[in-house]
Amino acid sequence: MEIPLTGRIKDVSLVKLLVFLNRNRKTGTLSLKTPVFTKKIYIHAGDAIFASSTYEDDRLGEMLLKADKITVEQYDRSVEVLKISKKRQGAILVELGYLTPKDLFWGVKYQVKEIIHSMFLVEDAEYEFMEGEIPNQEVITLKMSMANLIYDGVRKIENWTRIRNEMPDTDSVFRLSRDPLSLFQGIELSSQDKKILSLIDGRRTIREVIENSWMGSFEALKILYVLWSTGIIEQTTAIPEEVAVAEHAKEQEEPVTLQDILSPLSEEEALVKRVDSIYPKLGSLSMYELLDAGPDADADTIKRNYYRLAKEFHPDRYFAVTDESVKSKLTEIFDAITQAYNVLKDEKTREEYFRSLGTGKRREAEPAEDVKAEDQFRRGVEEFKKGNFWGAVENFKWATKLMPRSAQYWSHLSLAFSKMPGRLKDAEEALLTAVKIEPFNPDHYANLGLVYMKAGIKKRACSNFEKALRIDPSNEKAKKGLEQTKE
Repeated sequence: MEIPLTGRIKDVSLVKLLVFLNRNRKTGTLSLKTPVFTKKIYIHAGDAIFASSTYEDDRLGEMLLKADKITVEQYDRSVEVLKISKKRQGAILVELGYLTPKDLFWGVKYQVKEIIHSMFLVEDAEYEFMEGEIPNQEVITLKMSMANLIYDGVRKIENWTRIRNEMPDTDSVFRLSRDPLSLFQGIELSSQDKKILSLIDGRRTIREVIENSWMGSFEALKILYVLWSTGIIEQTTAIPEEVAVAEHAKEQEEPVTLQDILSPLSEEEALVKRVDSIYPKLGSLSMYELLDAGPDADADTIKRNYYRLAKEFHPDRYFAVTDESVKSKLTEIFDAITQAYNVLKDEKTREEYFRSLGTGKRREAEPAEDVKAEDQFRRGVEEFKKGNFWGAVENFKWATKLMPRSAQYWSHLSLAFSKMPGRLKDAEEALLTAVKIEPFNPDHYANLGLVYMKAGIKKRACSNFEKALRIDPSNEKAKKGLEQTKE
């Protein structure tokens, strides 16, 4: 579902905004503006990494004071030095010996989380998401999943009227989400949350869940609100009494249980080994192999395997991993198994997949590498036309893995990268690979020039446009690009 990138929070909740930006791996700055303050969240590839605020109480010194990390006397002294030296208050507190560098780092992360959490309490404000590069000076990376940020932020809401108005009617029924991306988020649930979650069975109404919780009504409703806001549970149609027994009997066939959600994940070392064993083979694995299933596997087996693998390779898992490269690998693996599931879960699309392998029958044989690469390339072009540049990149990457000597695939990969914020370096590297394969293709140099123009490196852009024109003096793209370098 598309969400407008500008509007008012009372019309589009902050939760929906952040989930949308996270799921679509957007990079940019989300601003909330009121007559009193402006607060911003800096987002990179869907993850909140920093925050800022014009509200005086959100300043670092005030935050440290409220957290009992410094005294009023130390705060006042640091402000005096700040007025004279114009240094940052955090650096001054360290220089004066009031904080250690480790304390300061904790304080900045605490400040960022508090600013983000406070934004969930804003009931009406103008919001705007500006897509593009974010400032990198003095910005720390907040090592916390978006799911946990949303979870903790929503938990701070204490307005009964707001919660009651935003929640579905108390006669509504909740069930566990059918979306593994929502179900297996890296959220640390409390014992009370788990108790309420155990009462969600797709049959009890909200009122019945509250009555059976042995908690206060507000406390129980708020937990439901948190679980619903974060997407762990979703609204469903109430099941008529006469079919309740039959539906209950089918629970054993469900692809996921409450225990599956609450059971701990494997250790970091085991995860990294698993990722490193799967990732290099992504381009050569069939869709059935991706889902640990055979060509004759039924729909239930495919679904169960997908849920198991979705939990194992959920993108939220990288926040506990020290190796930064694991993040992108996890994301690619998750996208690959999701793509495989979306194709194989339905009989029609499954048969289309078999036909794409050259037969209408289920068979173990796989098409040649060039056929699989061409299929990925075609899918990439389709995604690019839709404006789904991330999806296009994933497909073009697969194509280049399968056929690394195809300059065309590398060129299109570069084009898709160039449409994504912060990926010009990747676009450059892909085109340089294309140049190595086809050193006398003028279009590669012209495209490389355009990448450098976009990056603001006019001298290098000019050089590549000139190379293109030396090979083909009539190349229009290079001619226009060269003219632009002189403007």
